[in-house]
Amino acid sequence: MACSYLGPCFLLICSSLAPFVSGSQIQRTSLPIISFDEGYTQLFGDDNLVMYRDGKRVHLSLDERTGSGFVSQDLYLHGYFSASIKLPADYTAGVVVAFYMSNGDIFEKNHDEIDFEFLGNIRGKDWRIQTNIYGNGSTSAGREERYSLWFDPSDDFHQYSILWTNSQIIFYVDSIPIREVKRTESMGGDFPSKPMSLYATIWDGSDWATNGGKYRVNYKYAPYVAEFSDLVLHGCAVDPVEQFPRCDNTESSQAIPTGVTPVQRIKMESFRAKFMTYSYCYDRVRYRAPLSECVINTKEADRLKSYDPVTFGGGRRHHGKRHHRGRSSHAEVISI
Repeated sequence: MACSYLGPCFLLICSSLAPFVSGSQIQRTSLPIISFDEGYTQLFGDDNLVMYRDGKRVHLSLDERTGSGFVSQDLYLHGYFSASIKLPADYTAGVVVAFYMSNGDIFEKNHDEIDFEFLGNIRGKDWRIQTNIYGNGSTSAGREERYSLWFDPSDDFHQYSILWTNSQIIFYVDSIPIREVKRTESMGGDFPSKPMSLYATIWDGSDWATNGGKYRVNYKYAPYVAEFSDLVLHGCAVDPVEQFPRCDNTESSQAIPTGVTPVQRIKMESFRAKFMTYSYCYDRVRYRAPLSECVINTKEADRLKSYDPVTFGGGRRHHGKRHHRGRSSHAEVISI
């Protein structure tokens, strides 16, 4: 969420967030940053993928002809994967920028996936982030969460990271954990467990990305350009044929975070309390009961229910009256 969206309180809020929102001050990982050619190859898009002279920055663009994307040269079984991304500005409705892991090219019917998806919007409205996971082709059980942000992601680069281990998945924005998925026995194969490649793409998601497809990509504003830098691929590379790890697990895992620290948990809870707008765990329209891995937070449940009582309360949708909800909850000083 852009700070200007927050009205009279935005100066105070932006001041408290200064160490996090400035591109030059983002808390960077100590893991090694690689050049594009060291770890990636072009996936599609012809000349819509452009590499900068230093070899460490690329941009992906979407126009009427095509989108574009790149993919890691190796498959990985667990690790820490990161990029600093600057999103397109102005009118971006229908545009989807994705930074994700998948093995759909190898396991067509039972693939795994870990997603960051950035969903564009009409002019004056903010980009949104969606995270999701699939394991063993479990696409019928969506595990989406959606968030606004405390900054405008088209103004500067911000770091987006995925930690994937045998027991958990953590999504980070500027080193702040925003979501933690812990593996449970009842999830079975729904937890991603097979080697995956890392992808980055920009594409036309007009049919669903903005208000369920109400607002589509307008190519009058093309090309839409997403820039990527600070590329981190720190994990255990796997032989694509034998799927046997080609790394020393001890050495590879030394610099990888081991989980959410107490301080980070406070920041994560603060972020979720102010910026999470959707979670499958509380969606009573899709699921009569939460999925097995969901840990219900009563404060989250109450806030989302007040935000959308139909989706998160399981009530019926009434027609004929419109209820206008204020945005006062967003005008709080965030302490992350």
